[in-house]
Amino acid sequence: MTEIPKIRPGDVLEMKKSHPCGSARFEVLRVGTDVRIVCLGCGRDVTVPRLKLERSVRRILPGEEKK
Repeated sequence: MTEIPKIRPGDVLEMKKSHPCGSARFEVLRVGTDVRIVCLGCGRDVTVPRLKLERSVRRILPGEEKK
């Protein structure tokens, strides 16, 4: 059984594929069945189903390490 990743508001997600603006990093704004993220490159706000997001994440950077 695979481990469920712990995603919290304030975390930065590095995705497997980049956003059309070229950035592959997103900050988590809200967590639930759907996860609301914002692109750190262009500021676009996106709501993604949690299961789809968990498959797309390469790694999770805790909120303190994002800078």
